[in-house]
Amino acid sequence: MRVLIIGCGFVGIRLARELLEAGHEVHGTRRGAEGLAALEAAGIRGWPLDVADAAGYEKMPVDFDWIVNLVSAGPGGPAAYERTYRQGTRQLLHSLHRHPPRKLVYTSSTGVYAQDDGSVVAETCPAEPLTESGRILRATERLLEDAHRNSGFPAIILRLAGIYGAGRGYWLRQFLDGSARLEGDGRRHLNMIHCDDAAGAIVAALERGQPGRIVNVVDNEPATQREVLGWLAARLGRPIPPAGAPAGSRARSATDKIVCNRRLREELGYTLRYPTFREGYAAELMAMRIRML
Repeated sequence: MRVLIIGCGFVGIRLARELLEAGHEVHGTRRGAEGLAALEAAGIRGWPLDVADAAGYEKMPVDFDWIVNLVSAGPGGPAAYERTYRQGTRQLLHSLHRHPPRKLVYTSSTGVYAQDDGSVVAETCPAEPLTESGRILRATERLLEDAHRNSGFPAIILRLAGIYGAGRGYWLRQFLDGSARLEGDGRRHLNMIHCDDAAGAIVAALERGQPGRIVNVVDNEPATQREVLGWLAARLGRPIPPAGAPAGSRARSATDKIVCNRRLREELGYTLRYPTFREGYAAELMAMRIRML
């Protein structure tokens, strides 16, 4: 297959490696020319692209079998979200109206779920985000849902949980630098996915996903803050972090829910490489030790 990865960065590079190993031809975009050398070095045909700028698409080929939209807004708040996600997706759909791919996978976020009562959340549950960024992500999803419903555009939406791995990840980083704090009693659930599993889930969606579907991409065990930080404390022989600000004062975007991954496992047939945070963090800590040798 001829594949285009839009926003070929942290997860995109991992995805590209899997696709290249499987024999696919992989193209990738970055906002600026400075990131293209890294793509070319990895065997990826690089293209500069601002996803919301029509002019960029005119300089690229359009005949791709699979397209993955992995763009990230970066800093800039709601305005950057609006341009990168909603405006960018609208422009992408316009550029593809004459040459639609066989499949397009768009990576959204489990942040579109606003449930805050510790309940189990599946793709059929309401997605009514309270934050401005969450509302923009949901509006972007609706653009793709409408395109599929009205014209059969082959879009699949993956809602990714918090990504960690390869030296990244909020809770591990906070724990290691001593700034981690329990929120209240630490019972809020954390929904996470290792970056390698994020890439693997995208491959599964490209190969086996059904256009028009939404799939949560999260590991098998959303764990509480206390469980995650307690595991790290026991593993590294450190005290569990103290309580910080009470849960009622946390950021509005930090909700408490258990995101279900049944569609990921059963519909896409994907087997997680890191089924829980324990396997993922163990691999991360091992990699850190190796780098320090």
